[in-house]
Amino acid sequence: MSDRPTPLGALLRAAPPDRLPEVAAEHLRRQYSAGRVEVLLGDLNLTALKPVLDLDGPTGGVLAQRCFGSQRPVIDIAADTNRAYLPLSAWGERLGVLVVETPLPAGTSLTEELSGVADELAVALRAADVATDRYRRAQRRERLTMAAELQWELLPGRSLGDDRFLVAGQLQPAYAVFGDHYDWSLAGDRLTVTVLNGHGDGLEAALLTTVAVNAMRNARRAGANIVEQAELASDAVYARFGGAGHAATLLLQIDLVGGRVEAVDAGSPRAVIARDREIQPVTLEQQLPLGMFGETRYEIQRFTLEPADRLLVVSDGVHAATPAGRSPYGESALLTALRRTRLQPATEAVGTVMRNLREYHGGVEPEDDAVTVCLDWRR
Repeated sequence: MSDRPTPLGALLRAAPPDRLPEVAAEHLRRQYSAGRVEVLLGDLNLTALKPVLDLDGPTGGVLAQRCFGSQRPVIDIAADTNRAYLPLSAWGERLGVLVVETPLPAGTSLTEELSGVADELAVALRAADVATDRYRRAQRRERLTMAAELQWELLPGRSLGDDRFLVAGQLQPAYAVFGDHYDWSLAGDRLTVTVLNGHGDGLEAALLTTVAVNAMRNARRAGANIVEQAELASDAVYARFGGAGHAATLLLQIDLVGGRVEAVDAGSPRAVIARDREIQPVTLEQQLPLGMFGETRYEIQRFTLEPADRLLVVSDGVHAATPAGRSPYGESALLTALRRTRLQPATEAVGTVMRNLREYHGGVEPEDDAVTVCLDWRR
């Protein structure tokens, strides 16, 4: 009989979905003589890290935030113990930070091994999210509205990426979002991205967006192109709301090899490309929003990305925001925010744009919810 320890992956697969942090912590104590272990999860705004194991414990401070933002391990070396901050991420989705204190000497091999533990835990946490509320409760600082609950449940995640691309999205206000939404799906060398601005507010806007998103997913999963996705979603929304509600939507299908983009512009979401030091609007002919009329037909338009381009898509809650009668945010302030983010990864850039939007409102309550999606094509 072998005395080799059971691999962490096997332990996590055998554990109840709500006990994964405890299983990982026990593994770290046995294999790495760990003292304090903490799992920190990013809140809904991705502006704070919330502890899971010790709900009243420290959050890790600036070093944990540095690890979360850079997605690189951060090692704090002390006289009697070393504290490692390790990113918890799966398929480009930033979940949080694993904090491990151990008396073992710091070094490249230890960091790599602890990073492996963090990677396995992150994948397990991502999978367990549908089977327990523990991790979602840790992410929330207040109760969501019913509309926001629907929207967050519908999201594909907050980021996705590999060595070819990184895409990230953010909703605002996180705890009371209505009809704005985004979706994405990766299939081989094709990335499909949609940004929606559902008509109205409250639960009705969230229901409208839910119908539109699921109709597009239904068509996409049956192998339909973005025109067919738009047309099925438009018919579904019209059948449910009879033209009284509609969803302004931008559908994009991106070739991750050649940078060719096919687009269906069905309404108000706007797109710009940051290329080198210039920012260029993506000029598309707007077609009817989804669900405005029955049996609406759509056409594909095309444009091309170049290596290292950044594509930003925003709903009208961003580009058309006019707090206290000021000029629309998208006319100049959005461009300023984009220039500030040029050296940030897409995952950080969406937060910077949203923070800049909140500052632009200057304390005035936003009249509309907002969504921002940022894609970096790395090629």
